[in-house]
Amino acid sequence: MGLKIGIVGATGAVGVEAIKLLEESNLPISELRLFASSRSVGKTIGFLGEELQIAELSSHAFKGLDFVIFSAGSSVSQQFASNAKESGAIVIDNSSFFRLQPDVPLVVPEVNKEDLKSHKGIIANPNCTAAILSVALWPIHKVATIERVIVSTYQAVSGAGAKAILELETQLRHFVYGKPIVPEVFPEQIAFNVFSHNSPVAENGFNGEENKVMQEIRKIFHYPTLNICATCIRVPVFRAHSESVVIETAKKLDAQQTRNILSRAPGVLVVDDPQNGYFPTPIKASGKKDVLVGRIREDLSHPRGIAFFLSGDQLLKGAAWNAVQILQALL
Repeated sequence: MGLKIGIVGATGAVGVEAIKLLEESNLPISELRLFASSRSVGKTIGFLGEELQIAELSSHAFKGLDFVIFSAGSSVSQQFASNAKESGAIVIDNSSFFRLQPDVPLVVPEVNKEDLKSHKGIIANPNCTAAILSVALWPIHKVATIERVIVSTYQAVSGAGAKAILELETQLRHFVYGKPIVPEVFPEQIAFNVFSHNSPVAENGFNGEENKVMQEIRKIFHYPTLNICATCIRVPVFRAHSESVVIETAKKLDAQQTRNILSRAPGVLVVDDPQNGYFPTPIKASGKKDVLVGRIREDLSHPRGIAFFLSGDQLLKGAAWNAVQILQALL
């Protein structure tokens, strides 16, 4: 008997990547059921030589499925994830709705795969920025115990979905041809600009994305007292997030020790050639499952500080690939 898998949000940026990853995998898939909004119903997407028709989402749509990957936003997960669970499927949810619920594991397989043993039918996929960051932090934490993290992010527009990608394309074209630029998806012009992440600022002074990163890293690491400060910024990059990271550890590490640790870490690719100026970039990271880490150096302002820079494809490791990894780990 093959696996029967559903994807909710099949036409979105993450859903499209999930379909590609499942097609490339060696998983014994006997049925792939695709769901999207009503305006996409009836359209088809290719999978393993077949054209699969997109179906409308309903509370009874999940019967017979083994796994359902949700990538359609918190409101859809809130409304339909319990229906999928009640139908007997295991839910892997990409939205923020379940991430901080205490009885739902929040999993990055390279970090806390063991947490999958405690799932009750729903597993949360972390925020893309947190997932990418955790892959680089965890191997260092296991060796030297991280006491503090300061992270500044440079987040691609694709993290906001397909419409945001189109907005950047349109604004670039309008800029070149001298046409008016009118922001629609983002609150400000994104072409040739950077601005604070477009999530509401909470009472603590941090925006929604920053709070997600800080809270989710603590949960993934089972480290509620971790000192972490995040600043999240949108940049005019199509794909792959980057992050500037400074950590303070209990045990001193030098740059070469850190480089050696990361070079052996699953899900990490060290890209660090100072002599030739070859370091991580979003373009290098786009389309890759690994997180690229470089600019590894000792923080001269702290006796146990290490600084580095990373880039990771937030549609892959930050979302679709992490979800498929969870599915593989469950099997």
